[in-house]
Amino acid sequence: MKKLLLTGFEPFLDFPVNPTMKIVEELDGQEINGYQIVGKILTVEFNQSGEQLVQHIQEIEPDAVISLGLAGGRYKITPERVAINCNDGDADNSGRTPRDEWIEKNGPDAIFSTLPIRKMVDRLTEQELPADISNTAGTYLCNNVMYQALFYIQSHNMNTQAGFIHIPASHDLAVKHKRIPSWSHRDLLQGIRTCIESIE
Repeated sequence: MKKLLLTGFEPFLDFPVNPTMKIVEELDGQEINGYQIVGKILTVEFNQSGEQLVQHIQEIEPDAVISLGLAGGRYKITPERVAINCNDGDADNSGRTPRDEWIEKNGPDAIFSTLPIRKMVDRLTEQELPADISNTAGTYLCNNVMYQALFYIQSHNMNTQAGFIHIPASHDLAVKHKRIPSWSHRDLLQGIRTCIESIE
């Protein structure tokens, strides 16, 4: 059976709940669309998260990789089109605040997702789940892990689809945060299932 590596993040900054953790933990071990889901949680640290993801890819040798991240403030599920070779942003969970740093000094300026992101968005929309392609994954940890996974796969000529999907806040996070739009966990979970079902 084919394997799909699904990753989420721990809580970070002023988000005491990260809905990606619950989704990954719930889908871990399930079979969806012919893929055995292997779920892993990444730390929110520039010096570790990308290395953790690459290590999981090396150990699991997945046929596909989907990394999930919280986009607090977005109200749609947004598969990312591209990752850029830049770290810049607020402090991570270790307190590190990079400024205009290369992720890979000898890497390309940008790398495109190899997931079927248009198909994902179309299927989500058909199910009346708000979705759109995003053209910016930012410069924080989400962009960092997306770039590092794609760079590793590309550098090693692996036949592995990979990319990143941002999701809105869950209701339990919005209750604590109070200023962001949110979805039910059930709808977020269904959205990610639909994205996985879009991969051949």
